[in-house]
Amino acid sequence: MNLSERDRKILLKIARDTIHAVARGMPPPAFSANSPALEEERGAFVTIHTREGRLRGCIGVFQSNSPLHETVRDMAVAAAKDDPRFSPVREEELPNIRIEVSVLSPLKKINSVEEIEVGRHGIYLVKGFNRGVLLPQVAVEHGFDRYQFLDQTCLKAGLAPDSWREGADIYIFEAEVFEED
Repeated sequence: MNLSERDRKILLKIARDTIHAVARGMPPPAFSANSPALEEERGAFVTIHTREGRLRGCIGVFQSNSPLHETVRDMAVAAAKDDPRFSPVREEELPNIRIEVSVLSPLKKINSVEEIEVGRHGIYLVKGFNRGVLLPQVAVEHGFDRYQFLDQTCLKAGLAPDSWREGADIYIFEAEVFEED
């Protein structure tokens, strides 16, 4: 799953150029990938933070029928203007944002929460019509243990913190995470 440093830089540039275009009211630029890894059909998330570290937008997909470079472009558009928690990114904010890309492995349904490795796995939780996801880096950034991570994923899904204990389907995934300097 390892991307080369060059591939990572290309994906970050795609995300940044796309977010700049969207914030200026322009269509996202077209990109071509000159790398087999960027042509693979992979899920990805694009996260926008302020330079101070506050979340400004985050959208992604677990699976995609598009090449990775197109998925990153599409998720950059969505993170910049469609995250329902935030207003669209404005042009004057562009100098103050930092972009992170998470390229995902396929989802794996687990039978025991003991399979979750904090710092390695992200969680996707489904219970009834509710769904929640937290990327692997979230647990590390907030110092969550496995059970706090599960509780927080439930909260993200709009459920009570311990809802994972009864009747929830829990999936794990890994992510190759990289960000701008």
